[in-house]
Amino acid sequence: MQTITKYLALAVLCLNVHLINAQDTISNGNNQGQIETLRALKDKVKTEERDYLKAEVEAINQQLDRNEITSEEADKLKKAAAKKHALNIENRIAIINNKISLYQRNDAIYNNGDEDNRFVFRIGRGDETDDEFIFIGSRNSDKHKHKKYDRRTTSDLVLAFGLNNAIVEGAKLDDSPYKFGGSRFFEIGWAWKTRVFKNTNFLRFKYGYSFQINGLKPNDNQYFVRQGDQAMLEVFPENLKKSKLSITNLVFPVHFEFGPSKKIEKDNYFRYSTRNKFKIGVGGYAGFNIGTRQKLKYRVDGNRQKDKIKGGLNTTNLVYGISSYIAVGSTALYVKYDLSPIFKDQITDQNNISLGVRFDMD
Repeated sequence: MQTITKYLALAVLCLNVHLINAQDTISNGNNQGQIETLRALKDKVKTEERDYLKAEVEAINQQLDRNEITSEEADKLKKAAAKKHALNIENRIAIINNKISLYQRNDAIYNNGDEDNRFVFRIGRGDETDDEFIFIGSRNSDKHKHKKYDRRTTSDLVLAFGLNNAIVEGAKLDDSPYKFGGSRFFEIGWAWKTRVFKNTNFLRFKYGYSFQINGLKPNDNQYFVRQGDQAMLEVFPENLKKSKLSITNLVFPVHFEFGPSKKIEKDNYFRYSTRNKFKIGVGGYAGFNIGTRQKLKYRVDGNRQKDKIKGGLNTTNLVYGISSYIAVGSTALYVKYDLSPIFKDQITDQNNISLGVRFDMD
């Protein structure tokens, strides 16, 4: 459990960093949005100045009604007010037009206020970010970096978790000797995604590495023992509070990912973005078993006992399987199935199967 907690803490940290960066990019990374806002502001300027003029004219009329000024003086004041607010409109719109021209000539360089000096910490390479794996510095320097015209490969964090179980040869999944709710899996890793074709992003090749922790909790107060080459389930002599087998694998997943994307074209570069798009991934994985541990919790004469038994169950060293996911944006329904059996040299093979959610932080 401590190992899983460490992985989860790392994943949450990376996720927070990624989301903070994504939020900043959305809010400040697109000049077109600034231009549309400024164009709408021109109408607001005209309305404001006309309202100011109307208020001044009403004040002048009130002075005239109170005989504080003559008709000739009122006319002069009204003409002066009209001229002032006409110049105000002209000057303020000129400033807005200059800003629009500035934004149109430059791509994501200028921002309002002191936003450019804000500190930036980014991990990874998403669809629309620059090329460094890790970037630390000011937003201004981040924006002025040279952008590669066409970047076909991006990378992101992969995090998955959900339900885990095993399919026993000759038996239905309903007859599994393991708890459905209590048996779970956890996966964390890194994946690279490369566009397969030059002029379209419909097909991507996704590859990387992951740590998979598959957990199995036996039913009916049972635990694993080894008899010769066989890993068997037996009833434990005491009342078990917990019985869990955890198998940790280092695997190298490979998927072909299909789905639409949006092409973002700028003056000096372009990108394909799959953000908020529908995706299907089909592929598999292969790797190694790097750890097996059985944890037992029970009481003897009222005293708590905790046994941690590492290895010794003849688990398969080389693991491989198939996997697939269906996603909208960065969230996916994820399934994986080990073609390699959990234990070697068994009379009856058992194959691990997992179903859960997967997050690709792109």
